[in-house]
Amino acid sequence: MLFGLGAYLLWGVFPLYFRQLEPAGGLEIVAHRVLWSVVFVALLLTVVRRWRQVPPAVTDRRTLLVLATAAVLVTINWLVYVVAVNSGHVVEASLGYFINPLVSVLLGVVFFAERLRPLQWTAVGIATVAVLVLTLDYGRPPWIALALAGSFGLYGLMKKLVRVDPAPGLFVETAVVLVPAVVFLAVLHGRGEGTAGSEGAGHLLLLMSAGIATAIPLLLFAAASRRVPLSTMGLLQYVTPLIQLAVGVFVFSEPMPPARLAGFVIVWVALAVFSLDSLRNARAGARRRAADTVPEPV
Repeated sequence: MLFGLGAYLLWGVFPLYFRQLEPAGGLEIVAHRVLWSVVFVALLLTVVRRWRQVPPAVTDRRTLLVLATAAVLVTINWLVYVVAVNSGHVVEASLGYFINPLVSVLLGVVFFAERLRPLQWTAVGIATVAVLVLTLDYGRPPWIALALAGSFGLYGLMKKLVRVDPAPGLFVETAVVLVPAVVFLAVLHGRGEGTAGSEGAGHLLLLMSAGIATAIPLLLFAAASRRVPLSTMGLLQYVTPLIQLAVGVFVFSEPMPPARLAGFVIVWVALAVFSLDSLRNARAGARRRAADTVPEPV
């Protein structure tokens, strides 16, 4: 539970961290995040002696293709999130992570022919109403939220298609986009537009810490997911968007007009229905497993 809470708390306070990276732009921040994630995870693999787990992920064509797709998706997710935070749309970004579980459910229906239970369909329908309400409030569809939920949902789908441990998987994913990131940084600094060398040592250290900020929550999440029931992790994940929403409203003073608040309330109703169904299903499964293990009388 502590590992899981640690991961979601760190993800929740990310807006405070990314604001400190200004005046770096979104692309520059993501490029540094890729670069220093590769460095940090490489050091981690060396310390824990897990390099032998990397070649199987690279030599298998299907696994490499899936991880490369995951790399593109998570890079898009990072870029949209950083741009959202640094352009004053933290509240809308938090909405993306509120609706992400429902997007993942729909992806399961589309790609794995999973059958939704009635309450799950109800939750999806309520969330759709919420998106329509928020579209009326914003005067446009909540593109940032939808892009974050969609990209992270598809990223989770890719991770479900392969069996790779978190650290080797993260190394391969970031290594796939390392060359474009380094080329971009080289061009940026060649034009004199990079901030890593012009904003002082503190700014450079903050950019370098992006690798640690990326890897630590992922490793905590992996440690928790091995030990905590999936239903519990599903409830814990709402900690992240709740913190992000609080940061957006109370720290960055982003507006929350009544119509927008109504849209969020409808989303929370959808998530309550979804969580209730997940808990009921998990308890029913536990009872079935307990019944199956009861020894027959002699």
